[in-house]
Amino acid sequence: MEEPRVEELRVGVVGIGWAGQQHLKAYDSLAGVRIVSLAGMEQDLRDSLQAEYSIPNAFAGWEEMLEHGGLDAISVAVPTFLHAPIAIAALERGLHVLSEKPIGRNAVEGQAMVDAARKAGRVLDVAFNHRRRGDIQALKEVIDDGGLGRPYYAKASWLRRSGIPMLGSWFTNSELAGGGPLADIGVHALDYALHLLGEPKVVAVSATTHSELGPRGRGGNDRYTAMGSSHAFEVEDFASAFLRLEGGATLLIEAGWASYRETDDVLDFMVYGTDGGAELKVQGTPLAPVGTLRVFTEKDGENADYVPQALPGKAHQAVVDDFVAAVRGSADGWARHDGSQALYRAQIIDACYQSAQEQREVRL
Repeated sequence: MEEPRVEELRVGVVGIGWAGQQHLKAYDSLAGVRIVSLAGMEQDLRDSLQAEYSIPNAFAGWEEMLEHGGLDAISVAVPTFLHAPIAIAALERGLHVLSEKPIGRNAVEGQAMVDAARKAGRVLDVAFNHRRRGDIQALKEVIDDGGLGRPYYAKASWLRRSGIPMLGSWFTNSELAGGGPLADIGVHALDYALHLLGEPKVVAVSATTHSELGPRGRGGNDRYTAMGSSHAFEVEDFASAFLRLEGGATLLIEAGWASYRETDDVLDFMVYGTDGGAELKVQGTPLAPVGTLRVFTEKDGENADYVPQALPGKAHQAVVDDFVAAVRGSADGWARHDGSQALYRAQIIDACYQSAQEQREVRL
C-alpha cells in the first residue's frame, strides 16, 4: 500500500563535524526540504550552524532530538560506534535514515540496521560520496557500454602519507571505530570498485594489515591530528586485500592512512578488460575534484587510447539528492533502499579483518 508523499520533508542532522556540515549544506539547497533539528555536542559550533541555517531546534544529544519529534528523516554523521544505535532508534520511530559510511562497526551492527529498516518499512541509505565523482561516473559509462570488454583484474586504492585522522581519538580506538583505514577509507575504494565492476559477488578474500607508524606517534599532521590524545593506537595504519570475484575476476584493495610515499593523497582505480583497460588517478590533499582518467584500447590493430571527458561530481549533494528522492518516492520503492548494499561492504571488510588476523583466505 502506498503512503502519501511528504510534501515538505522535515529533516534533522545528528553530528556537526565536516560530514554533518555537508549534509546541512545539501539539504539547505533543496526545495521542499526544511532542516528543523540539529544535534551536536560542541555548543559554539552548534549555535553557529543553527543560526546559519535558521534551524528552529538544536540539542546537545541525539536522544533529545528524537524525543522532541517533528521529523520525517535524519542524517547520522557521527563516530562509527553511534551509527547503529541512532539509526535503529530513528527507524523504530518511523523515520527515514541517511547514515555516513561505514554502515556500522561491523556486519552484525549493519545487519541490525538493515533489519530495523525492513521492519519499519523505511529508507536506510549509507553515504558513499566518492562513487558520485564525475571521473568515476565517466569511467562507469565506458565500462557499462562495453568499452573494455569483460573486466578480469582491477585495483583500487586510497593512500595517504601522513593522514591518520585525529591520532589518539575514537578513530584509532578499535572498539569505537571498528577498524583503521580499511574500514574508514578502504570501504570507499571497495564501494566504488564494486560499483564500477557492476556489483560482482565476492567469493573469497585474503588480506593483511600493518600497524607500523601510528603506534609510534607517526603518520599524523595538522590536518588530521587532534592535539589531545586519549586513546592508544589500536588499529592498522595500512591494509591490502586480494578479492576473488565470481566468474574468475580479481580485485586488489589498498588502504593506508600513513606510509612513506609521496606527500599527496592518492585515490585510484586501474582495470584490465578483454578489450581494453583504464586508469584513474586522483591526487591532492584534499583530493582534486577531477582526476586523470585514461582509457587504453585498440581499433583495427592500432592503439586507440583516449581521455574521456569528466566534470566534478556532486559528492554529498548527490548522496542527499538521491536520499530525498527515495523518500519522496512511493512506499513500495523504499524497500529497495534498505542499506543491504552497504551491509555487503561491511561483510567483506569483516572477512578481510578475519583473514588478516588468522592469516588465511576467508570465503564469503
